[in-house]
Amino acid sequence: MNYMKDTINLNTGTVEEKRAQIKEYFLQTYELDEKLFDLLKDRKDLYKQPNRLRHPLIFYYGHTATFFMNKLNVSNIVTTRINKTYESIFAIGVDEMSWDDLNGEHYTWPTYEETKAYRDEVKALVLDLIDNMEFTLPINWESPMWIILMGIEHENIHIETSSVLLRELNIKHLKDDEIFEYNNEACHNYPQNELLDVEGGEVLLEKDHNNPIYYGWDNEFAFHKAQIKDFKASKYLVSNGEFLEFVNDDGYSKLHYFTEDGLKWLDFTQAKHPTFWVKDKDRFYLREINRIVPLPLNYPVDINVFEAEAFCKYKSEKLGFEVRLPSEDEYYRLNDYVKAQSCEANIGLKYFNQTPVDKYVFESKSGDFYDVIGNVWQWSITPTYPFDGFKTHPAYDDFTTPTFDDRHALIKGGSFISLGNEILREARYAFRKHFFQHAGFRYVKSDNDYRTKLNDNVYETDEQISQYCEFHYGQENFGVKNFPKNSVDLLKPHFEGIKTKKALDLGCSVGRSTFELGKIFDEVLGIDFSANFINVGVKLKKYDSLTFKVASEGDLFDEKTVSLRDFDLEETQNKVSFMQGDACNLKDIYTGYDLIFCSNLIDRLYYPQKFLDDIPNRVNEGGLLVLLSPYTWLEDYTPKENWLGGYLKDNVEVKTLDTLKDNLKDKYELVETINVPFVIKETARKHQYTVSQMSIWKKK
Repeated sequence: MNYMKDTINLNTGTVEEKRAQIKEYFLQTYELDEKLFDLLKDRKDLYKQPNRLRHPLIFYYGHTATFFMNKLNVSNIVTTRINKTYESIFAIGVDEMSWDDLNGEHYTWPTYEETKAYRDEVKALVLDLIDNMEFTLPINWESPMWIILMGIEHENIHIETSSVLLRELNIKHLKDDEIFEYNNEACHNYPQNELLDVEGGEVLLEKDHNNPIYYGWDNEFAFHKAQIKDFKASKYLVSNGEFLEFVNDDGYSKLHYFTEDGLKWLDFTQAKHPTFWVKDKDRFYLREINRIVPLPLNYPVDINVFEAEAFCKYKSEKLGFEVRLPSEDEYYRLNDYVKAQSCEANIGLKYFNQTPVDKYVFESKSGDFYDVIGNVWQWSITPTYPFDGFKTHPAYDDFTTPTFDDRHALIKGGSFISLGNEILREARYAFRKHFFQHAGFRYVKSDNDYRTKLNDNVYETDEQISQYCEFHYGQENFGVKNFPKNSVDLLKPHFEGIKTKKALDLGCSVGRSTFELGKIFDEVLGIDFSANFINVGVKLKKYDSLTFKVASEGDLFDEKTVSLRDFDLEETQNKVSFMQGDACNLKDIYTGYDLIFCSNLIDRLYYPQKFLDDIPNRVNEGGLLVLLSPYTWLEDYTPKENWLGGYLKDNVEVKTLDTLKDNLKDKYELVETINVPFVIKETARKHQYTVSQMSIWKKK
């Protein structure tokens, strides 16, 4: 099949022409995703877990369909759900927040037939939307059609991710049918690599939210400019043959080649050679997606960051000077230098495997480079970071923000199976350093400064994040105590008569109350819909301090730095964890709590009755459900028909507390209500004073 590998130009043509293009693009992607799983011999193999740090395959088969539904719902394009359960269990879990926190025993997966039927229903719904949705050109962030494109490009990512997981699955579970086309130019010789000159120049990336031309993820937008000095880059990607020199020199046993995190990975895996190499006696073979072949020494090696970094240290010793992974900016400069986007490459499923590292040429004044794009992704030395003017899309605020740490590295250039947005010059994808993603590398000799000023613990460009940081971690204002801490302190007398093993802080925002509960409970999970918010808590756990800027006057800001030590909360670090989640659609695994604490949450939910029908069931007998709210019902957050109070019905006032009593009376006793004031500082001279009502409910 000749795949439509390019993503769609969002400016050209008519609305009806664009409908036809998007429909073709959607069908290709949706059907290709399913076709990939046809490589399994038995549908039961969907429940295999190829990688113990990731879900079984059935999750990925269902995930791409539920993504469409969840994003269409959160964008209010559709207001119904096809299957609430599936849209919860298949929703989150692609990139867990800690090293090894995946516990499969918590999940009960539907059958293949049930999941396929669900996928078919979603497919019909999306096709109907494409045919009938009203939109105008150009398609941008504000367009409802952007959400359809978001689902398509998300599925393109997972086609690639699922192909890696199939490659990690025991080969006995896969058919050897060639349902895609393979390249068969394997050779037991390999070209000798060398360093070629790359002329320096300006790197510029600028993508407009209002007129993007092509679909893009949040991290691609806004503005970035860098000046790169001359450097040298390897002519070829590192081949299996070149990497075999490292393996034969016992490189995996020479620990000084590996970083601290690399050593942890090495200890965890006990690796002695690349994951996709298969050793049989004295010979190596290569595991491709659904076949094993003698190791092609002229194909690019496929490894993770830790292995690539170790090889660079090894190669530096051999060469007598330092070589390293390229920075993202150095990659962009090489890409521009050879005009890579206009060259033929092994990309877009031209083949279902890699090709020789000397097959696709990219000409330059200083010599021929190869595979500047395509074949395998290329690891960079650059962690994920935001460009100036970065902001999240409201429908998918956790696409990039969870990767703003030093545990994810950017990969560039695309692989043989990359499609759509993945093959654009401005694409910015990042993976955990221990993951595998059809990714290899080239090395550079460079004096350029590759250290990026990361947004590791500063959300200075996001006014709302900074304001909430001040609200949670700032001092008293006008004698009103810090609200998150005071709320937990007021509850302490009620904790004396309950178990204090497990607590859930739902709607945790930037995490102060989560940490405060960690002083009392053995285990506390903070969940918030906003990944931007929870990443403040994640970074406070990880780093010594967190810096944020608070508006003082006009465009002036005060910079503040806080740490858990400032609040005597250091001992809570190992008790507390954070996850992104929807309070109206939580996974079933979040249950069995001695306390569920919900601060200023219910009047910001799109469907608070759904929340009330579900959340109380997740509290243990004798446990507490604590709800704080100023009952500020606004249609900006909650459709008026979903308000729990604050309106007249049959000329009778409906108060929120009365609605709570009606909902909870069968299972809960109302222990106490307490008025808890708080002050939000907007600027140095503007503060907002509010009183929240805390209602404390004990489960009978």
